[in-house]
Amino acid sequence: MRALFSVSDKTGLVEFVQGLVDLGWEIIATGGTQKLLESKGVKTIGISEVTGFPEICDGRVKTLHPKVHGGILARRDVPAHMETLKENGIQTIELVCVNLYPFRQTIAKEGVTLEDAIENIDIGGPSMVRSAAKNWKDVTIVCDPADYGTVLEELRANGSTSDETRLKLSAKAYTHTAEYDACIATYMRAQAGLPEKLFLEYDIKQGLRYGENPHQSAKFYAAREPASYSLAFAKQIQGKELSYNNIQDANAALNVLRDFKEPFCVALKHMNPCGAAVGKTIEEAWQAAYEADKVSIYGGIVGVNRELTADVARGMKPIFLEIVIAPSYTPEALEILATKKNLRVMQVDMTPSSAPISQYISVNGGLLAQQLDTQVEEVVPGMCVTVVKPTAAQLADANFGWKIVKHVKSNAIAVVRDNHTIGIGAGQTNRVGSALIALEEAKNAGFTSDLVLASDGFLPFDDTVALAAQYGVTTIVQPGGSIRDEDAIKKANELGITMLFTGVRHFKH
Repeated sequence: MRALFSVSDKTGLVEFVQGLVDLGWEIIATGGTQKLLESKGVKTIGISEVTGFPEICDGRVKTLHPKVHGGILARRDVPAHMETLKENGIQTIELVCVNLYPFRQTIAKEGVTLEDAIENIDIGGPSMVRSAAKNWKDVTIVCDPADYGTVLEELRANGSTSDETRLKLSAKAYTHTAEYDACIATYMRAQAGLPEKLFLEYDIKQGLRYGENPHQSAKFYAAREPASYSLAFAKQIQGKELSYNNIQDANAALNVLRDFKEPFCVALKHMNPCGAAVGKTIEEAWQAAYEADKVSIYGGIVGVNRELTADVARGMKPIFLEIVIAPSYTPEALEILATKKNLRVMQVDMTPSSAPISQYISVNGGLLAQQLDTQVEEVVPGMCVTVVKPTAAQLADANFGWKIVKHVKSNAIAVVRDNHTIGIGAGQTNRVGSALIALEEAKNAGFTSDLVLASDGFLPFDDTVALAAQYGVTTIVQPGGSIRDEDAIKKANELGITMLFTGVRHFKH
């Protein structure tokens, strides 16, 4: 029995090969793979000994030879194939272990040249992988070091791998080459100035019982590389399986949490914040977020950006929540939350990152792609466009409200005071409607003075300003940019309201 090895990722290689040698296998190896094995005392057959031809063109040509591919591709159940091998002095190869040149890692390096990238495009490797995968009934193809143990275990137990294992490994091999070629194609098209093609690589994380509604099927996929603030790479500590809507809501919560550095808590319902607050401690932030809307939080989810403590867990215990999200939990907090068996408790990496994040949204027959809106502006005194200037307290609330309204469905209005929300108007077809909802919520909660109103888009008329003044708003923060900005500014000046223009809008459709 012969096995051919040519690997870039040498994780676990020596142990795997030694296991085969102990079972009586002959080992064929190329270049650096052979050097490593020989240095560890493992006897190998060089690829040139098999082909009878030296490696040429700086190693570009070494395995593209009939004595390699014939030994892999010949069908053992076809007498004519086996006779051909015999006539040409070709021995069969029963196992191929190949993973490819590190093209993805190469192009990720700063200052990489096209020449460097080209030299890391594997040719012989994918050919051997595809040959072995095609002939899976007779050949075991191994691309992933994680499969070494399974293969060795079956060989030791049965003398060969099972049909089921070889078929699975074949499918994994084609996936390996497909992802590799997609990466190369994307890079080379960019170098050549060709129109972009989008190749997406996602692994199934779990099947879902249904989608938004019970009659819709759904699945949850995870990106290839782990990311912070990602539910796809979160740890579920307890609770029922996540649903489609749970995942959407939790993702919305994580996007809000990303924007805050100070202790912060947000409660969400249907992907909109319903209560949010910052505090000196996470306990203070939780309590203020809960007090902001005790009704809407029912059946919602709560996220915090600090370790969740026993005091916070005790506050959550009497409330029906779907999900709790935190970067970590104290042991006592977990004991308290464990009494709510169905509550989904998620631990999420919240390590800050400045890397751009791609966002994809499907539409009928197409796909929209954009960078996730992670931009956060600081609202500063120089943004004031009115006669009345903001106090330090108003400026702090303007900054808080501006961060929150960014995550509310457009048209969006957030009314805040003392660094917590007191009214949110989401998704209305006109901005006055959203403002009325938010302001009425604030009034019903007993807040009628010193309010700060944040709008995700500009105010095209002075009607929202006039309405806000009736409810005790003293400061408005908005993007500005309307051809009728002067109308809003004039009305604010008439009513003694401070108005700040950030120059940036944050629509969320």
